[in-house]
Amino acid sequence: MRKVYFDNAATTKLHPRVFEKMLPYLKEDFGNPSSIHSYGRKVRVAIEESREFIADFINADPAEVYFLSSGTEANNFSLFGIAKTEYYDSGKNSIITTKAEHHCIIDACRELSRLGFDIIITDVQHDTSACVDVIEKSITSNTSLVSVIFINNETGVINEIEKIAETCRKHGVYFHSDAVQSFGKVKIDVKEIGVDSISASAHKINGPKGIGMVYAKSGTPLSPMIFGGSQERSRRAGTENAAGIIGFAEAVKIASENMFENHNITLKIKDRFIAGIKEIDNKFIEFNGGKNASPYILSLTFNSNHYNNDAESMLMFLDINGIAASNGAACTSGTLKPSHVILSSGKSAADANGSIRFSFSYENTIEEVDYVLEILNKMADKFRK
Repeated sequence: MRKVYFDNAATTKLHPRVFEKMLPYLKEDFGNPSSIHSYGRKVRVAIEESREFIADFINADPAEVYFLSSGTEANNFSLFGIAKTEYYDSGKNSIITTKAEHHCIIDACRELSRLGFDIIITDVQHDTSACVDVIEKSITSNTSLVSVIFINNETGVINEIEKIAETCRKHGVYFHSDAVQSFGKVKIDVKEIGVDSISASAHKINGPKGIGMVYAKSGTPLSPMIFGGSQERSRRAGTENAAGIIGFAEAVKIASENMFENHNITLKIKDRFIAGIKEIDNKFIEFNGGKNASPYILSLTFNSNHYNNDAESMLMFLDINGIAASNGAACTSGTLKPSHVILSSGKSAADANGSIRFSFSYENTIEEVDYVLEILNKMADKFRK
């Protein structure tokens, strides 16, 4: 039996170069970067060099880059930090986001709502993309922040981030974008895009788990969520994950060297996959995310009028045949509930329960695609009504 890993949107394999770069900081270079002595200074230099490299990668200033524990914390850090500080400064307490965001944005907004903030969650289009006009119409004089995902983590749809950023600037509103699925995969120039804040996570680009990043434009109001230390310019207390930060920078370096090539590899894989699915069932297996979607993500929905949809059984069928996939974000896929992102596109719960996400890496091959298509053909026969 072959083994195929098509769940790269959940996490990617640690690159050997990243592991080698991290290793000294897990062994002999163990000093606390806040310590004054030579052990600490050596680690501090390595962290700041990593910060400078990542900042340069997105055309930012190193002082605008903050390290945290994950993409989830990074998104929470931006949302709570900007919303609360802007409320203290101006009294504005309205936040706009969309129904197709990652749960760490949706749930953070729900918590802000419990704290008294006015949360507006806008509808999305059929392909799950944000509608710029709807967002603009939702902005009022009380709006402090808009948050829209860059590349959707479930459907791969690419949002019009520059247009949304321009709209927010026009109305004097801060704009944050969850860039976890786009960072290191597409060019991001924060000055060209015009965002106030973005989030990223190392383990989506062959870096280590447990390290995330926020870019916050200079002057963006941003209060800390964790207190008790002066790390990260007193905005994120706690001893830095030195090995993780250094590994993150090495993963960014590798991604920057091969970004165009990796994009083309995954695009060929996705195109082959789509062509194969159409041969299996060109009518009742639907593609989510539309034409303007990332080559790294492919979401399928089996039409419930023609298939006995059961997400758990479908994923188990794939797993038994050595194929790793998911029915949505890794943070929620263990619950096997219908995806809120797929539901936001207008699909029924029965259809959403037959939605599967395949996500690709430059290390995947056409041969793997052909094997997965062979198994999917068998699965379609098994679940077809």
